Amino acid sequence: MLSVSALRHLITDVVRLRLPLGDVIQQAWFLYTVTALPALLMAIPFGVIVNLQIGGLLNDVGAQSMTGAVAGIGILRQGAPICAALLMGGAAASAIASDLASRSVREEIDAMRVLGIDPVQRLVVPRLLAMFVVAPMILATVILVGLGSAYLVAVTFGNVSPGSFWSSFGTYATTTDLIFALAKVLVSGLLVVVISSLRGMETRGGPREVAESVNAAVVLSIVASVFAVLVLTQVQNVWAEGPSA
Repeated sequence: MLSVSALRHLITDVVRLRLPLGDVIQQAWFLYTVTALPALLMAIPFGVIVNLQIGGLLNDVGAQSMTGAVAGIGILRQGAPICAALLMGGAAASAIASDLASRSVREEIDAMRVLGIDPVQRLVVPRLLAMFVVAPMILATVILVGLGSAYLVAVTFGNVSPGSFWSSFGTYATTTDLIFALAKVLVSGLLVVVISSLRGMETRGGPREVAESVNAAVVLSIVASVFAVLVLTQVQNVWAEGPSA
């Protein structure tokens, strides 16, 4: 499997200190440039919508002081990982698939095999490591901007004091939430790179086939990454309930 081969080469390169740092930095910068602005554009309305939806309900039951906890936990546990998964499955997957599909159509990948160069080690591993670097950055962007927009809406329009917002958030948010959020985006990043690389490297034909491979990579990456986030969320819920059971 491509995922096993990529991880094997990644571990081997790390142990032997022969990581292609230049390629990794180049790919990380490329992936960040195609996802940074969409992350900002998604995080701002997401934080606003979450706060508006829960703010009215909490106001009806007289629990405005819990706005920070509900909005913050919702963004940290589920909202930010889902947004990051969608961004990686959309922008990053299309970029990776289109690049590798174009190389495959031009027979560059076949030429690498003829020369004895493993295309997985040369092309997939740098993109995988770059994704592992960029994914936490996307997550941090969505969390910070989402929380910031939710905070501004709550304080400006929801009659919630700044201290109450952050106090309730700090009371209920835990390190475990952040660890699971990071695990969700890393698993999603792995799936996105594997799926988009596989679809790209298997492309044959011309521009039409390249477009079809990119579309397939985006759809499959989004579905797989969102499903992975939901599965890990369920694991987190079971983990949280374990000590009290």
